[in-house]
Amino acid sequence: MWTRNFILTLLTNLFLALVFYLLVTAMALYAVNEFQASDVMSGLAVSAFVLGALVARLFAGQAMELIGRQRMLILGLLLFLAASALYLAASSLSLLIAVRFVHGLGFGAASTVLATAVQGMIPRHRRSEGTGWFGTSMSIGAAVGPLLAFQLTDRFGFDSLFIACTGFAVIGLLAGLLVRLPAAPVHGSGSRHRFSLRGVISAPALPVSLVMLMAGLAFSGILAFLNGYAQEQAIGTTVTSLFFVVYAAVLVLSRFFVGPIQDRYGANIVVYPLLVLFVAGLTVLSLWPTPTGILLSAGLCALGFGSTLTSLQTVAATVVPPFQIGVATATFFLVLDIGTGVGPVLLGALLPVTGFSGMYLALAGLVALSMGVYWLAHGRHAQRPGRRPVRTMTRDRPSSTA
Repeated sequence: MWTRNFILTLLTNLFLALVFYLLVTAMALYAVNEFQASDVMSGLAVSAFVLGALVARLFAGQAMELIGRQRMLILGLLLFLAASALYLAASSLSLLIAVRFVHGLGFGAASTVLATAVQGMIPRHRRSEGTGWFGTSMSIGAAVGPLLAFQLTDRFGFDSLFIACTGFAVIGLLAGLLVRLPAAPVHGSGSRHRFSLRGVISAPALPVSLVMLMAGLAFSGILAFLNGYAQEQAIGTTVTSLFFVVYAAVLVLSRFFVGPIQDRYGANIVVYPLLVLFVAGLTVLSLWPTPTGILLSAGLCALGFGSTLTSLQTVAATVVPPFQIGVATATFFLVLDIGTGVGPVLLGALLPVTGFSGMYLALAGLVALSMGVYWLAHGRHAQRPGRRPVRTMTRDRPSSTA
């Protein structure tokens, strides 16, 4: 599994993630300080990136099969690099929002290609384990990015942040130029799909993706409001920064056992306990708002959200024929992005009614409901590896849901 191409794919994804988390941490504050943006407009400066990524993911699944994975990866990385450099030239709020949108387009295109192509680099009997290690590259970016953003902006100003992001984008492009992605499996007829609106969304992957919609909405409450919650409880920003460090550390450790267990015993044996741990992490965050409670919640949420994400990504890639993995992966991350993107808006409206503690308790209930959605979407049909799988029919040929 640990081939040269697999490692280069992880490195490329890591630098994409670093740039994303460096900027998402500081963008709202930059918009306010530099352009005197209102709360709404500063929020738009943050969410324009997610909007661009959503647009790219809508078409990435088919586009990578039409123009080729390698070519689309390089085009996405070039666009990502250009947008990283253009922050220094964005002299107005409208230009900043436009750059954020274009940046999201490059991110969505490149990250979808990588997440799809990596499935072809992993031996089938280690697919869950390999997908987990691939997801760890994003988690490391989530831990290091915010810490680095705080250090750079506090010591050297925002320009240093944009220069660092441009440098990371260059490294990501270099790694992308060196990697050799496996060719996409061809359609049963031996030809590539033609572009069609029907092929934008993978129907077989959509039900399990809805579980990540709910989980992503819940995790967005941590990303968007953890700092405010800590300030309300008179807890220093050091603890909230350590939340993501503990989150990443626990997630890396989990890769040694969660994926191998899923590969050996099937998805159900890990998904249900992981979702229970996510419920526990949100409940601890709600009821024990102390430094100890917040760091304990970080570990529980790392297992509950981070490990569930890669476990269900593996499921989404196995409910479709090989030539449809690109569209299935794009569908999975599109739905996840909708949850994490819309979540802060919905939760912001809920917050005045529930307060932080009540909001996190409500999110724990939402994740508990997602277990029922998983059972309906996949769990009741899932089979242990090695057993005869349940067969579901696609328009072209049958595929296993095991």
